[in-house]
Amino acid sequence: MTQLRPSMDWMLKDLAESVPGTRNVVVLTADGLRIAQYGTDEDTADRLAAACAGLQSLSVAIASEFPTGDRALRLVVIEAGGGFFYLMAAGARAYLAVLADEGVDAGLMGQQMRDLVARIGQHLTSPPRVEGQVVT
Repeated sequence: MTQLRPSMDWMLKDLAESVPGTRNVVVLTADGLRIAQYGTDEDTADRLAAACAGLQSLSVAIASEFPTGDRALRLVVIEAGGGFFYLMAAGARAYLAVLADEGVDAGLMGQQMRDLVARIGQHLTSPPRVEGQVVT
């Protein structure tokens, strides 16, 4: 898997450490490939990335029910027993996903995720794939 440049990894760490209760941070492509992770192993990050691809596709289908707007995923939040899941658009065909404990400050998490996307969003773009090849 392609990893973010080492100079950018600290930003994922910064997000995780700036919001108490953050467990895992994953950056992924729209088609479910892990770009980078913090606070988790590669297998878990890959499973989260694959699940997020389906979730972002589902959110676009739901957004199409609104009469106006661009129908793009901006933020999905799931509350489950044990914690919260956040998925945010982070650039063209790239997403930022976070798993957090039940006691996480949701407002702080949203703010820190938006700040991270603003800082490195253009670096999180995933080029489209054609016949298994990355188009550059």
